Amino acid sequence: MRSLLAALLCVLVVAPPAHATTRPVENLDAATIPQLVRRMDGGTLTSVDLTRAYLRRIETVDGRVRSVVAVNPEAIGQAAESDRRRRHGQARGPMDGIPVLLKDNIDTRVMGATAGSRALRVPPRDDAELVRRLRDAGAVVLGKTNLSEWANFRSTSSTSGWSGVGGQTNNPYVLDRNPCGSSSGSGAAVAASLAQVAVGTETDGSIVCPSGQNGVVGLKPTLGRVSGDGIVPISAQQDTAGPMARHVVDAAILMSALEGRGVDYARDLGSATLSGKRVGVWRKAGRDAGADRVVQEAVDVLRRSGATVVEVELPYQDEIDAAEFPALVTEFKHDLEQYLRTRPGVPKTLAGLIAFNQADPVELSKFGQELFVEAEKAPPLTDPTYVEQRRTATTLARRSIDEVLAAHRLDVIMAPTNSPAWKTEYGTGDAYVLGSSTPAAVSGYPNATVPAGFAGPLPVGVSFMAGNRADATVLRFAAAFEQAAHARRAPTYLAGTPS
Repeated sequence: MRSLLAALLCVLVVAPPAHATTRPVENLDAATIPQLVRRMDGGTLTSVDLTRAYLRRIETVDGRVRSVVAVNPEAIGQAAESDRRRRHGQARGPMDGIPVLLKDNIDTRVMGATAGSRALRVPPRDDAELVRRLRDAGAVVLGKTNLSEWANFRSTSSTSGWSGVGGQTNNPYVLDRNPCGSSSGSGAAVAASLAQVAVGTETDGSIVCPSGQNGVVGLKPTLGRVSGDGIVPISAQQDTAGPMARHVVDAAILMSALEGRGVDYARDLGSATLSGKRVGVWRKAGRDAGADRVVQEAVDVLRRSGATVVEVELPYQDEIDAAEFPALVTEFKHDLEQYLRTRPGVPKTLAGLIAFNQADPVELSKFGQELFVEAEKAPPLTDPTYVEQRRTATTLARRSIDEVLAAHRLDVIMAPTNSPAWKTEYGTGDAYVLGSSTPAAVSGYPNATVPAGFAGPLPVGVSFMAGNRADATVLRFAAAFEQAAHARRAPTYLAGTPS
């Protein structure tokens, strides 16, 4: 990959307009898509310039973070196409010319889609639908990011951010700390300014946790808003792709492109306000002192900004937890094997994957495959016990949000996204302390996380949840909070901190 990168960086593909003088982006971390578009429209920046800048960041920074598993050999060419469109007044919208990274469970013909597994090294036949939508929007597909292998659904003691293909992704704030969740590479890469935005996927927590733990913005959209075609699945009942970015406006712009259909989530973000709003706060207090402190700081921001804060608890959580996992185990076998049948040159069954892992020298080197073994024995989707588990989980998750919103006349519910990142270790799995993703994940409702503060050098986010198809609402609250709190700061790449 590095030799390819060097070659890409040396190729002069397109010159800037004769009337303009291009100059580099001095602070990629702070730059937003609207700012970049204004510069490209004004002729002081080209997409080729921007793409090269991010390729240089990957070359110079990612050796510490280890978040990018492949760069796209067509990236500079895509950027040049965008520059040609812009020169002729044919730019396709705000994503045109913007470099984006994709989680490596999303099908791409050129770069493949491994889900982190060495068993899936033969590329798929076609791009995923969301990749086609990004290309239609003019985006530059920069490369693929590492992930927790099989989206953290292979072992009960898996370590987030590790895969047989990409090794271990590190948290860019403190490198011996974990990036969290299966979209770990996407979160770490965006935090480290290796692309303007990235696409992650979530079943339960895998967009919002790595966003919170890596100090970036993430949106887990309403289920069904983004096509699941060509994405390695856990469960069609909960899986969704979604945007990850350093700024809410960028997440909103990327979400608009992913969904398509002419929607514009960024249109009204500038007028978003907390004043006069009613926010339920689900503190999940007592699990981590650092997270508790950040939540209180967030509550103070809400109140200073004119919001009414209502303390709430979300009901039915124990019942949801008890039903969700066994339902996912059953769905995983069915949905994964259905997906595998679309891929050439790979095992076609869960049993085949289990056998591959047993024979491979890398796959089981850090942890086992207990979930694969359990799922291989799962009943069919017609099994009455499974049907009741899924009905219970989804119904109660929706009620947990809908009833609290209605009872307190709330606009949204806010909760801590994550505790400070734990040290990455193997054998015992993740030292997970708290999260709040389950109600929105299981219900299929939207959930937006935004940086809220720090516990020492480690970022903590807060999540905004609301009812079905309230994606625009949670993005507006995230934007208003971002502007009021100004909590994010760039990563520090510390080697470690005291335990």
